[in-house]
Amino acid sequence: MKQTAIPNRSEVAPGDQWNLSSLFAGDNEWNSALEQFSGSAEKINKFRDSILSPDITPEDFAGCLKAYSDALQLADKLGNYAFLKKSADEGDSENLDRLGRFMMAASSFEASVSWLVPAIQNISEDTMKSWMEMPRFADYRIWLEKLLRMKPYILGEKEERILALLSEAHQTPQSAFSVLTNVDFDFGTVKTPEGDRPLSQTTWSMLMENRDRSVRKETYDKFYGTFDTHKNTIAALYAGSVNQDVAAARIRGYSSARAMELFPDRVPETVYDNLVATVRANLAPLHRYYSLRKKVLKLNELRHYDVLVPLVGEVKKHTPYDEAVSLIGEALKPLGNEYVKTITDGLLNGWVDRYENKGKRSGAFSSGGYEGSPYILMNYKEDVLRDVFTLAHEGGHSMHSWYSAKNNPFMSYNYTIFEAEVASTFNEDLVFRYLLKTTDDPKIKAYLLASRAGDILATLYRQTMFAEFESKTHEMVESGIPLTIDVLRREYRDLLKIYFGPEMIFEETSDLEGIRIPHFYNAFYVYKYATGISASLALAERVVTGGEKERNDYFAFLKSGGSRYPIEALRIAGVDMESAAPVEAACGAFSGIVEELEKILL
Repeated sequence: MKQTAIPNRSEVAPGDQWNLSSLFAGDNEWNSALEQFSGSAEKINKFRDSILSPDITPEDFAGCLKAYSDALQLADKLGNYAFLKKSADEGDSENLDRLGRFMMAASSFEASVSWLVPAIQNISEDTMKSWMEMPRFADYRIWLEKLLRMKPYILGEKEERILALLSEAHQTPQSAFSVLTNVDFDFGTVKTPEGDRPLSQTTWSMLMENRDRSVRKETYDKFYGTFDTHKNTIAALYAGSVNQDVAAARIRGYSSARAMELFPDRVPETVYDNLVATVRANLAPLHRYYSLRKKVLKLNELRHYDVLVPLVGEVKKHTPYDEAVSLIGEALKPLGNEYVKTITDGLLNGWVDRYENKGKRSGAFSSGGYEGSPYILMNYKEDVLRDVFTLAHEGGHSMHSWYSAKNNPFMSYNYTIFEAEVASTFNEDLVFRYLLKTTDDPKIKAYLLASRAGDILATLYRQTMFAEFESKTHEMVESGIPLTIDVLRREYRDLLKIYFGPEMIFEETSDLEGIRIPHFYNAFYVYKYATGISASLALAERVVTGGEKERNDYFAFLKSGGSRYPIEALRIAGVDMESAAPVEAACGAFSGIVEELEKILL
């Protein structure tokens, strides 16, 4: 389907929309389920006295957990349906109202049962461990084990209530940064050959990819010039965010803010340090890439506004949606018949909302819950080859959700963010390998290699640089060094020089990049992108070159869901993220792609 105009939602063919009937038959059934959910807190709260009693019985505890699990599972289903409906048409007031009603009900539920988790953690550990061996607690055992693991860092009821009341206020630095940079900032316009174009956070990337260097320079200067005007305010917001991270860690008794963030996933801090050290030791291929970029773009000097323009322009390849699904199925054959049949059937029959319509959310995502299909939102364009990779990527997320839900009880089905990008980028790598192997067109081959190099650079090298900066800023506050704008700029400029290497010439404002990254307000998150792609590249190579054992090992990972901690789940799949090997292999893969690009482009 090639769109010539953006249709209204009502004009989209049913076959091009996702089929949400696996969640609810329609809005009326959803409304009834919401009413049922609204009464679920009462069913849990009737156990309160017995749970808080020193004479608590396993029967009452099991009954309470069952009521709690049932309520959460229904909320998972209700929220997913409301979110998906809103995402498909954000201009529909009924969709907005539905999601709003669910959020209000969920908030009320959480407030009403907020006593439960602290009460469970107050049950004697010996008693809890003996109960967890009973068959009646099998579906809750892993969830309870993880809850008990957090016990040393849980404060008293009064202190926890204070922290809960402050949680919304703690969002102020992030919220203020978002409003300031996305709403209040006026970046002006940029002159392009097609006329003046507005510059914003949304149009920044598009303008920086323009092949006209004067457009890129003007975009860069105006963009960072605006940040320069407000640099002290933004530095204060980021410093406030870091200070809150450090304070929270100290209040709860963690050794550091980083330790606090890594503890819930049981990720050793050595994993973080190994990532940074290994990437640092393998910067030569990255510097070689920038040298190649300078030569291919025929530049006398490579500047910071030259790094986003594609090395190879978008190729003309028309791929109808059904053909894209077929191509993905061929590429994923190393994963076996069940995987390929499941994903292709899903992509063709109701999992995917395929094309753009008015009011639809931009971009793409996968939203898999415990019940229903693992749905995918796309804005697929047949003339954009990149969209084939996006479909495979989101399909990887959905298949991860599919296997997780089918192989785990509700309370332990959901996998961590640390693992989330593995299955998606794994699929992308298999599609890349397949297309590269089956194409005879040198332009497509060059495009594939250049795009893959850009993906690995952005996900591995760039996110590691960000991770290193986050670690430095938190360590400085923890050692008593205030985060002034001058300190932030100095630290970030040092990293820019190290990662970009000798070919890059920076602007005076280049180090302001360090205060414009939204992810920094969600501390110690970005490193997971780098570990994720390292794991996926290692696993893809292992599955493609291996046999049935290697494939089954990968499926053991997909089926783990939340039943294991991420390092353990990935180790079962065949990759040890506590060693440097996966990151070194990822750097090696990038190096090989750069070598191939040199042969083709020079």
